[in-house]
Amino acid sequence: MPHDTAKEGRLPLDDIVCGDCVEVMRSFPEGSVDLVFADPPYNLQLRNTLYRPNLTKVDAVDDAWDSFESFADYDRFTEAWLEACRRVLGDSGTIWVIGSYHNIHRVGRIMMDLGYWLLNDITWVKTNPMPNFRGARFTNATETLIWAKKSKGQKTYTFNHHAMKALNDDKQMRSVWEIPLCTGGERISVDGRKAHSTQKPEALLYRVIAASSAPGDVVLDPFLGSGTTAAVARKLGRRFVGIDSSPDYVEVARRRVETIQPAPFDEALLSTPSRRTAPRVPFGDLVAAGLVAVGETLHSQNRKFSATVKADSHLTADGHEGSIHKLGAHLLGASACNGWDFWHAERDGRLVPLDELRRLYRARLLETP
Repeated sequence: MPHDTAKEGRLPLDDIVCGDCVEVMRSFPEGSVDLVFADPPYNLQLRNTLYRPNLTKVDAVDDAWDSFESFADYDRFTEAWLEACRRVLGDSGTIWVIGSYHNIHRVGRIMMDLGYWLLNDITWVKTNPMPNFRGARFTNATETLIWAKKSKGQKTYTFNHHAMKALNDDKQMRSVWEIPLCTGGERISVDGRKAHSTQKPEALLYRVIAASSAPGDVVLDPFLGSGTTAAVARKLGRRFVGIDSSPDYVEVARRRVETIQPAPFDEALLSTPSRRTAPRVPFGDLVAAGLVAVGETLHSQNRKFSATVKADSHLTADGHEGSIHKLGAHLLGASACNGWDFWHAERDGRLVPLDELRRLYRARLLETP
């Protein structure tokens, strides 16, 4: 559904602001954004020029915005922007922060000290990492994303579990994401040079935004850089607010976003409904409606297990009887089983999970005469 305009008051929706993010966020209404993605300076503390074996210089991160006088200086900077983000984040919102081993552990400690409650740490595995040319350490092939809610007591937040499962070939998505670095045509260039030294791949932001926001939600990026967060938000039907202290980056991001056609605001295309919010449907309703027949044989996906449907909607197999969940658990020797996914009915020569038949039944409930 469209976003509540009441809380959009002074937000520069679908725009990018040039300035210090802490100062800029002070003008935003409290609790006015639904999701924050932050890619702050990593404080890499580089001291020497890096060269490849062929003696060409490595285009490393040596920008002024990544330079701090001390760890204490970096910690004060981190605490300030995290406090500002927490103030503007809605009571059901979440925040993602990405970093490397140089900074992410300091960031995580500060987040916890400020009252954030960590939900996950995601390991981004770069499938094409830059080699360690000196051979003195392991190749740095990962970065870490911290996903957190505002507080331990926060009761609700968005997590589109079933959308993530669908993106992962219908297997529950794990906290290790293998995604290549931003290269080739996706890498934005200005006058033949890459526009930003740490541009993140759109595939990474696609998962973040699809997982933890809904169509029409407001996504804030306080360190927008080349504009990846805004670009993906626009593609997924979310509103965005971007901030960056560099006029050059703001210009790059604005030009990038202007080339993107916004996604049509269509809930059916942009979201995957959670089963938790769908109307409850007992298996017996499917039997009563004739979607599953009394006496029909159901199978596990690999056909290792089979069971017969009784008139009371229980299943029976090998002298044992129970609900679709309890009998499945018994046959598996497990403490629990999701019968909607475990049991399948044969339809037109293929095995169809009961959950698919349940979705069909729910669609009938919504039909108008």
